[in-house]
Amino acid sequence: MAMKKKANHQKPGVLRESERAAFGKLQQELNIAFKQPALLYQAFTHSSYVNEHRRRHYTDNERLEFLGDAVLELSVSHYLYTKYPEMSEGELTKLRAAIVCEPSLVTFANELGFGKYILLGKGEELTGGRTRPALLADVFESFVGALYLDQGLEAVVAFLEVVLYPKVEIGAFSHVMDYKSQLQELVQQKNNGALTYEIIDEKGPAHSRVFVTRVSLADKELGIGNGRSKKEAEQQAAQLAIRKLQEAVED
Repeated sequence: MAMKKKANHQKPGVLRESERAAFGKLQQELNIAFKQPALLYQAFTHSSYVNEHRRRHYTDNERLEFLGDAVLELSVSHYLYTKYPEMSEGELTKLRAAIVCEPSLVTFANELGFGKYILLGKGEELTGGRTRPALLADVFESFVGALYLDQGLEAVVAFLEVVLYPKVEIGAFSHVMDYKSQLQELVQQKNNGALTYEIIDEKGPAHSRVFVTRVSLADKELGIGNGRSKKEAEQQAAQLAIRKLQEAVED
């Protein structure tokens, strides 16, 4: 006698209980509760998963990626415009490009552990899709798009204030930022005198030298920076000096 197939009681478009539980854990980790969980699920649904489950009527994340890209660019642009009033349009554009480029988005996605939540087709899974940079970057943008639709721009900004903005402030993108020029412009606006940079120490062996540089304004120390090169140390010192001058204005 032939055995009857076990009936599949899963509703069309509804994820398995184990998958829903995993996304519940993600929301706890992010401290974000989606009002419409379906948007969160969609943000992590790759087209290969949809293609392999056609009867389930799932929706992939490509449209959310499109929206998230625009929301992310707007949010980062507003943050940079407000944070760095001395920067020119060209400098702001260059910095924004570094922040929202694929390698940066991949870093953000990996730090949040997004890869393990992506819903992939078996073929994509076997070919390493879960760790593919372009796919991870897309998921980060899709998540931003989903969060925007679910809770608005304010929620997106709150998320970026935890995940992204602090990296800018600690200098993660300093390789594209010319802090020395910004500091010079800031000082010239106030006619406060001449800036001087001085190497005050060199640490470590010759093959791994670390330079320590001090920047001063009219013999008053503004900041001390460290770096593998003299230029890097000067840039870090200038960054700290800018922060010190801005704090003085706010006080």
